[in-house]
Amino acid sequence: MAKHWQDLLLMLCLVALVACQQTAPIVVLPPPTPAPTMPPTPAPLRVYVSGAVQSPGVYTLPPCSLVDDALKAAGGATAEADLEHINLALEARDQQQIHVPRKGEPVQSAPSTDSGATTPGALRININTATLGELDKLPKIGPTTAQRIIDYRTKNGPFKRVEDLKNVSGIGDATFEALKDLITVEP
Repeated sequence: MAKHWQDLLLMLCLVALVACQQTAPIVVLPPPTPAPTMPPTPAPLRVYVSGAVQSPGVYTLPPCSLVDDALKAAGGATAEADLEHINLALEARDQQQIHVPRKGEPVQSAPSTDSGATTPGALRININTATLGELDKLPKIGPTTAQRIIDYRTKNGPFKRVEDLKNVSGIGDATFEALKDLITVEP
């Protein structure tokens, strides 16, 4: 009988040994699906509203705000405001100064955003932040020269003064003279 128990025990050990040597099937799971990426949320705009407004100052506006929205944020125009010389439909840009002229105040000319023609009292273009499209609307500046301006400021850093624009290939004295009253240099 002891032999029978020994055989049975040996058989159980062999079954256990075989069972231990079998490997579990490998399950390959697909990599997790990444969450869809959302476009970045545009940052709010900070603009300085000055001139003939109720409360001049720096205001924070939602993205895609217009000059009109900035004027409203500043409490609206005063009675002496000359709104005929400011384009309220222009889209405001971050760190922009929006000046509302008073009646009789001399106004600067700057390009309109719709035709490239000049409109009195419109805002000057900051050559340190202007896009290719904005620069292209300046007189005597085409897409090639606009790209050279962007390439120059990328390589050399922001323009320190508007006269530095003459350092850009293709912009001589005559072109600069046509632009100097339409552009500004802001950090």
